[in-house]
Amino acid sequence: MIVSVVSMPAGTTTGTDLAEARDRLAASDFLLVDVQLPDDPASEAGPVVDGLGLAAEAPPWFGRAGEPARAQFLGDRAGLVVPVVDEGQVDHVHVLVTERHLITLHRGPAEPLGSLLVRLGQENPPDTVSLLFLLLEEALDTFRRAAVADLLVVEDLEDEMFESRRPQQVYRLSQLRRRSALLHHHLLPYLQATDELINRRVLNRAFPEERQRLAREFQHTGRLVLTDIQSLQEANRRAFASYSSLVSGEQNGVINRLAIVSTIFLPLTFITGYFGMNFTYLTDEMESRAIFWLLAVALQVVVLFGALYVLHRTHIWRRLRDDGLDDG
Repeated sequence: MIVSVVSMPAGTTTGTDLAEARDRLAASDFLLVDVQLPDDPASEAGPVVDGLGLAAEAPPWFGRAGEPARAQFLGDRAGLVVPVVDEGQVDHVHVLVTERHLITLHRGPAEPLGSLLVRLGQENPPDTVSLLFLLLEEALDTFRRAAVADLLVVEDLEDEMFESRRPQQVYRLSQLRRRSALLHHHLLPYLQATDELINRRVLNRAFPEERQRLAREFQHTGRLVLTDIQSLQEANRRAFASYSSLVSGEQNGVINRLAIVSTIFLPLTFITGYFGMNFTYLTDEMESRAIFWLLAVALQVVVLFGALYVLHRTHIWRRLRDDGLDDG
């Protein structure tokens, strides 16, 4: 377990333990306390909440493993489960905010918290609510960065398809489609929960104008990030459609070639079958070698050249040749 205490507004970070963090929470009016639990899901957050003296303030689900995204107003405080993207995986950061302090609890490192500490020295938030919205914006940025990076990969894959189509591209697109679905699956319920909290509690006359502005900016940013993820999903669908079109085009070319070959050899097959019949006229009247060569060879050569001439006049052969060059 790693406990970090950030003194505000100076933004000084200090590593400590639960007992010292509890004492500083009781003495300070503006404090950020971050608790990193082990990655093991079996580790319980209950002792952490008790050790910080937050048993009476924290909601019952605070720190519980597997908790879905949520936003809950608790009178003079609020609790949230904030999804973040860290190395391609979606994790959750539990947040408890009051007028005096902001507590974050998570399993394993959380990328938004590192970025938040960098921004604290630049923006100097005046209170815990401003600090909360900074944290929420950093969490949204992880979704935006993941969506934009994957979108660029999809576009590169689509360009590669038209140059050289390979089965590995479909596998890669499938992975990206699953990742976009994962981002959308975690972000959409979270934005719905926060919108409900903001519309019911924050956007009213009882809250200061500055906090309402922060809430509106967060909602706007959330919609933009959701649009980025939807653009990624649309790009995935378009890339799959492009791949299917390329496959269909190649299959149509093969079928066209087979049809042309069948057209050429169909008259030859008919002639061979007809003159191969064993009836009296063919066996008694057409016994000379000249007639054999005339019917067996010359007639078939004439039919073959006639078929090729028809293909040439109808430009079918040229289209087949051009398709072959394009495929090459």
